[in-house]
Amino acid sequence: MKELSNIIARFSLIFTATFLIGCSEEVIFTQYVDPKIGSGGHGHVFVGANVPFGMVQLGPTSIPQEWDWCSGYHDSDSTVIGFSHTHLSGTGIGDLFDITVMPVNGDSLTFARGRESDPESGLWSYADRTKESARPGYYSVYLTRYNVAAELTATNRVGMHRYSFDKDAGNGIVIDLKNGGCWDRTMDAFMEAADPMTGKALTSDDQAEKDSQVLENVRAIRGYRYSRGWADDQKIYFYAEFSEPCNRLTIRNMNIQIWDDEYIDVPLYAHAEFEEKQVLMKVTLSPVSMEGAYANMKEELPGWDFDATADAAGKAWNDELSRIHIETGDEEAKKIFYTALYHTMIAPSTFCDIDGSYRGADGRTYENPGYDTYTTFSLWDTYRAAMPLYTIFQPERYTGFINTMLAIYKEQGKLPVWHLHGCETNCMVGNPGIPPVADAIVKGFEGFDYWLAYEAMKASALRPDRGQEHRMEYGYIPCETMNESVAYDLEYALADGALANAAELMAGRASCDSVKASYEADLEYFTARSRSYRHLFDPELRFIRGKDSKGQFRDNYSPFSSNHRGDDYCEGNGWQYTWLVPHDLDGLIGCFGSKEAFIEKLDSLFTVSSVLEGEDISPDISGLIGQYAHGNEPSHHILYFYTMAGQPWKTADKVREVLETLYSAEPDGLSGNEDVGQMSAWYILSSLGFYEVEPASGRYWFGSPLFDEAEIKVGRDSAGGDITFRITAENNSDTNRYIQSITLNGKPYDKWYITHSDIAAGGELVFVMGNESNTTL
Repeated sequence: MKELSNIIARFSLIFTATFLIGCSEEVIFTQYVDPKIGSGGHGHVFVGANVPFGMVQLGPTSIPQEWDWCSGYHDSDSTVIGFSHTHLSGTGIGDLFDITVMPVNGDSLTFARGRESDPESGLWSYADRTKESARPGYYSVYLTRYNVAAELTATNRVGMHRYSFDKDAGNGIVIDLKNGGCWDRTMDAFMEAADPMTGKALTSDDQAEKDSQVLENVRAIRGYRYSRGWADDQKIYFYAEFSEPCNRLTIRNMNIQIWDDEYIDVPLYAHAEFEEKQVLMKVTLSPVSMEGAYANMKEELPGWDFDATADAAGKAWNDELSRIHIETGDEEAKKIFYTALYHTMIAPSTFCDIDGSYRGADGRTYENPGYDTYTTFSLWDTYRAAMPLYTIFQPERYTGFINTMLAIYKEQGKLPVWHLHGCETNCMVGNPGIPPVADAIVKGFEGFDYWLAYEAMKASALRPDRGQEHRMEYGYIPCETMNESVAYDLEYALADGALANAAELMAGRASCDSVKASYEADLEYFTARSRSYRHLFDPELRFIRGKDSKGQFRDNYSPFSSNHRGDDYCEGNGWQYTWLVPHDLDGLIGCFGSKEAFIEKLDSLFTVSSVLEGEDISPDISGLIGQYAHGNEPSHHILYFYTMAGQPWKTADKVREVLETLYSAEPDGLSGNEDVGQMSAWYILSSLGFYEVEPASGRYWFGSPLFDEAEIKVGRDSAGGDITFRITAENNSDTNRYIQSITLNGKPYDKWYITHSDIAAGGELVFVMGNESNTTL
């Protein structure tokens, strides 16, 4: 244990020196990141080692396969079955946990996941959390059962391990292809010894005892794991290498059930035994092939310098975090901010080999398309804040996201809904792939095919499936035709609104009158469809709610009621979904009859009882202020309706309340699932002082900036230099939270929103803050 402390201290010194030598003014942004924020409660964040948007998320996986362990880690639990190379972060469904590695000691090993009630039931060990260290690009912990200090770091496609054993004999490393987590199970697996010089399988001469799968002096292993879970046809290939040849390698075949009445024997565990007290290991991944995995390692991490690799991972994180530089005297807020920014860059994750090849949504292998390919598109969550945030501080990478989404369209016939490792999960409601693509068009991004993008959106919007056939027949989705009818309809409506915005821009770009007329017809059609929510507004109760095909609203209705994934809403109730019209506020106000009636109802959202009704209340309805539920995405835009409706001081009050009470620097520091960066992206944008309410509108509405100064790197100029956008909040404080006046690039500014083009051009936005509410700029 003393050795582990020395290792951590040495690493901290090296890491700090990396940023201080020769550059005394460079800020170490990573010092403000605590990866364990959100690892308690229902945050579900990933804890481990990775690099920004990397393919590898290398970290501990625990025994429980329950909702709060969707990332494999929870602050309340210290069990470890091994260190897996893929993890999700912040999701409400668990999957991945591929290629799990466990350092062990001794001969009496049970090759199974195990149960905490029986220490001998599996390979698992307790982790000594008092000796745990987590920082961007590095993770370490001590495993008490095997008396070993485990250290992890990563490149984009390679996970690197350093295991320091206390004992002189019986040390080993197990590769586990059986145990994923939560809803994931192995459908097929393969492992074989490999030649580290070529990456190919060892010849029979090199494996004298190949048939028995007990080998000597092996330094490399390769294989694959096919699994079925949330991603229903996931395939991951790997190549693993040890710093020293193992004395003995045992590859164990076991029987697994792949269907109700079908079993197969496949190699699920490999046990490598060593004499050394310290062993290093590298594991690289590929979505394409074992050969691709080998090539990835040789290009990305050919050497064995663990500390240099960890330093490089830390620097990669520091470089990305430096894209937004805030100034504030509130150290806790700084910690929350940079941890939130860190969480927005765990995914989307790389999904291509070093040569650009990738596995498409149709299961075929594609060669380098000329851009990096990504996966883990949690679009129902991230179209709201995370994707707009990327358009500001990750503009180059955003084009890669869009190109990937367009490739998915070509491969599966529609834009992604919730895409995971080459598989369409179809999870959640609506057409969440449309807003990010429309946003790229409206904001004028380059580097992708506008006409293909428009085709993809229109084709996705006109597919007669997932409830869209009912909208086309009735003008809305009748509640008796499908579950979650209201949620589906409202999400389709706002996606139609985003598509209409793109159609308007495309009409302006049209080269001939006939093409322009076609886009204008689409603009009219999708604008009309975007108003389908009006059919579902009950003017008597003043809620949006389920209506049947005969035009009758449901009986026995309560806006406080929730039946998780089993009613007309999705992870919400009538109080939250009545406001899910971010694209047409004027139309929603019209439903209420007047702006005064609208605001009166909006005020009541925050003052009514937070008590929910129902026998199976959705756990996603959390972070409640009245019935406003910040812990789930459908509520995230609502606070900004006040600014849009002419009462910006109420937005300021509510935004500050959420920033200061529903986010903290503790493990239970999030009010709901992190949802692959969305919860954190809301914090980033809102703390900077604005938020994109209307999908694909190209504008961000003002709230209340939390920090005195912020500088964002929003792109590169023709000479390769940074284009920066600076935000200053003068006289800012807890009481001076209201915007009194604004200047943009030194000139008075009288709008309550700022356009994306103004931000992307660079410049300076200055807020003058005060303690009095204000409606005129």
